[in-house]
Amino acid sequence: MSSIHLGKGDRDVHLLAKYGNRHGLIAGATGTGKSVSLMVLAEGFSRLGVPVFLADVKGDLGGLSQVANLGEKLQARIDRLALTDWKAEANPVVFWDIYGVNGHPVRTTISEMGPNLLMRLLELNDTQEGVLQVLFKVADENGMLLLDLDDLRSMLNFVSENAKQISAQYGLVAPQSVAAIQRALLRLESEGGDKFFGEPALDLADFMRQDMSGRGIINVLSAEQLILKPRVYSSFLLWMLSELFENLPEVGDLPVPKLVFFFDEAHLLFADAPASLKQRVEQVVRLIRSKGVGIYFISQLPDDVPDVVLGQLGNRVQHALRAFTPRDQKAVKTAAETFPPNPTFKVVDVITQLGVGEALVSTLQEGGVPLPVEKTYMVPPHCRIGAITTEERALVRSRSPIGTRYDTAVNRESAHEVLKKRAEETAAEQASQSGKPAATPPVAAPGAPATPAADGWGAKFKAFLFGTSRRQGAIETFAKSAVRSAGTKVSNQILRGVLGGVSRRR
Repeated sequence: MSSIHLGKGDRDVHLLAKYGNRHGLIAGATGTGKSVSLMVLAEGFSRLGVPVFLADVKGDLGGLSQVANLGEKLQARIDRLALTDWKAEANPVVFWDIYGVNGHPVRTTISEMGPNLLMRLLELNDTQEGVLQVLFKVADENGMLLLDLDDLRSMLNFVSENAKQISAQYGLVAPQSVAAIQRALLRLESEGGDKFFGEPALDLADFMRQDMSGRGIINVLSAEQLILKPRVYSSFLLWMLSELFENLPEVGDLPVPKLVFFFDEAHLLFADAPASLKQRVEQVVRLIRSKGVGIYFISQLPDDVPDVVLGQLGNRVQHALRAFTPRDQKAVKTAAETFPPNPTFKVVDVITQLGVGEALVSTLQEGGVPLPVEKTYMVPPHCRIGAITTEERALVRSRSPIGTRYDTAVNRESAHEVLKKRAEETAAEQASQSGKPAATPPVAAPGAPATPAADGWGAKFKAFLFGTSRRQGAIETFAKSAVRSAGTKVSNQILRGVLGGVSRRR
């Protein structure tokens, strides 16, 4: 039976591959061995042919791509565990980086991310979120895909200039809220978040690859800089989770998962998240296993993960906790209570006494029954433990099966360009009626507040949506189409999923 050897206690401890999609948790204080346990699981899934995604928040997971250095300490651990078939080997790795420095750039579009996650990314309040929802509603109903921040600004200008008409149809749109969103966009750009939006957008199929020998590719996201911006980091991983949930088909329980997703610094996912977003995340975690995806949270304390989510995590690796504060003591007790008891020791006592590389482990066994918690001496990974050099990273990247597909940004025609073209056509039409030469439409500076000038963006976008005396507008076209189709959806309307993103299948 396919399994991953995790270590040895009174017995050998394995994680059964067919329960790999039942999710898991790796917890423990800093320096107790969480990263090494993550590496053991990641390369274990890779050897089973399962693609893996993980974020490297400390810069020490690049060693997955290199052969282990067999020193005295490593040899002593191998001997203690009697690992007769252990051999040093590298794993197939693809490096990714939102900023495009330490790996292939990762991008998505504004439309694909959706208003719910974008609101969290921009740190908007409820009122500002309402304006963003209206903006997406107008864009979605008219089939206007928003690819980058220029497209979003064009829509913001339109909303600002036509607040009265839009408010009457969708609810109050306050100029102060529009201005606040514009300032948030400037802040996001200053943090480098604008590099996340654009094309070519990530195709999830490139995360779900195997190498020529049938081993699953380990996708490592460089997150040393990204983790310094917690909202950007958590919003990015939530977007990925949403993409997987919306696009993968139902497959039920498979012999091995289709993908395993490691979520490091899991507390950032739930910190300050509104209740509605937490509820959606809980729904995704509960249902995504039926699509063959296993999610493994990594955090210092088990109570960093909400109880509803914690109850879904069938595979647990608990490293040492330190009970220095009342909260620590409570966390130790909480962690102990989540494990199936072992009559040979008291979990609450052992957690604080574990050494580096030791853990309390419980995994799902035959029939989905949890293994009584076992004090486990963890096996070492076959790869190098620690960071790699710039030259080694560059060599791995040069051999990437993705090639240079994502390395060069593409700025194809999107909402910003389409609206600009429509504005120029409207200006030319108005000029032909008045007998005056057409004026060149002004281009607003990035993040600049909209102006109500008659020949500005608002007037031209308004003409595009609401029409002119000689041409029918997009909204009127939409309304007539809706009447003709007797209430059915128009073909260009954008449909959104549980976390607000756009499914590529939609």
